[in-house]
Amino acid sequence: MTEPSKDDGVILALIERFEKQRLPRLQELKEKTDNGGLLSDEDIVFLDTVIHDAQQSKQLIDKHPEWQAFCANVVHLYETITEKALDNEKDQ
Repeated sequence: MTEPSKDDGVILALIERFEKQRLPRLQELKEKTDNGGLLSDEDIVFLDTVIHDAQQSKQLIDKHPEWQAFCANVVHLYETITEKALDNEKDQ
């Protein structure tokens, strides 16, 4: 059995923050845009923050390929929300 690295604690903290704070908000935004809603300025700031944080974590995730599929799913969710939001803007 391998000994936990200092990265493990950071990754676990990031995952906990994602599960408790980020994912619920992303799910709300997905539902909002799926129902034809537009993103508010606050929503856009939140999405910018999520992307910025993801970019800051990239080196860490690169060192731990076991988390890459998880991160790819998060990026896909973000893309789904933003693409739908853009479609909704065009339809207004």
